[in-house]
Amino acid sequence: MRIGIIGGGQLGRMLALAAHSLGHEPHAYDPNSEASAGDVARLTVGSFDDRDRLAAFADRVDLLTYEFENIDAAILEDLASRGVPFDPSPRFLALSQDRLLEKRALVDLGIPVAPHRAVDSLADLERAQAELGARLVVKTRRLGYDGRGQRRIHTPDELRSVWEALGGTPLIAEAFIPFLSEVSLVATRGRDGSMVFYALTENLHEHGILRLSRAPARPPIDALTATAEDHVRRLAERYSYVGTLTVEFFVTGLGLVANETAPRVHNSGHWTIDGAGTSQFANHVRALAGYPLGSTRPHGHVAMANCVGGLPDPATVLAIPGAQLHDYRKDARPGRKVGHVTLVGTEPFEPDRAPLKTLLAETPFLVG
Repeated sequence: MRIGIIGGGQLGRMLALAAHSLGHEPHAYDPNSEASAGDVARLTVGSFDDRDRLAAFADRVDLLTYEFENIDAAILEDLASRGVPFDPSPRFLALSQDRLLEKRALVDLGIPVAPHRAVDSLADLERAQAELGARLVVKTRRLGYDGRGQRRIHTPDELRSVWEALGGTPLIAEAFIPFLSEVSLVATRGRDGSMVFYALTENLHEHGILRLSRAPARPPIDALTATAEDHVRRLAERYSYVGTLTVEFFVTGLGLVANETAPRVHNSGHWTIDGAGTSQFANHVRALAGYPLGSTRPHGHVAMANCVGGLPDPATVLAIPGAQLHDYRKDARPGRKVGHVTLVGTEPFEPDRAPLKTLLAETPFLVG
């Protein structure tokens, strides 16, 4: 089958590699003629808002998916109406693209989220602080990722400057959640409604960008696995989801609080390539094709470090026992993810101990 991937970044690249392994022919669509996926997929270059070119791309493939969220969902819904199976559904993408609609959907399913308010004016922001407390996280409702489009507020004196920085577009103000850690759950749902879940993953962010993921989550966080799986299952079933889905959570003293959803393969699931029976990418392709889903059982303990702004010396990191380097073949610049390294072992990886300490010291993380 010809699998069309809208977006040609590293996620598209890894989806294309998974498609190849199952005998499929991957096609990618991206505005960049040097897109990462172009090395391993047939690349069509075009704007994400060029309806005619996207329609022609859709007509050349048997299945459609996407690896990039910031595309006009209405355009993708038009593509879905052409008869080519398109998953995950553009309808779910539209929901996840708007943080306010996303939170309303989670609340409707009984999944805890941070107290929040819609903000369309400075007066709205002042009112949100009065109702939610002095400490707020203010975000653009759309198009924010890797820390972009977000500001924290600690005092009333900061309201105006944050409004001036982010105002002019719809915002959402969330009460600051004093969390113990951040975790994510990656799952895949097949066309037949079957679901598989990967190990609950602990994540460490720096400057709004994922620095480190470790799986399975360690005690006592691992005790929250069943709750996380129940939340993600309800969400996927409500929207008849097909493909890989990720939900990020805050771990608090009262349990899990959902932060956001990602209707695609996810950075915090990259460890699954080397560390699980079937990677998130392979299971996504299996779901699209209607195949049985593969085992998600982890190969012991796994850690994944992002390479941001540059790549490490291969000889140095590959000398670390259990290490695997993944180069996305992207031009390096501060803040840009250009690769990742995974470690697989028999014991949990602690950041202050070798070999993970060595890996983190050797892995570039240049954000600007």
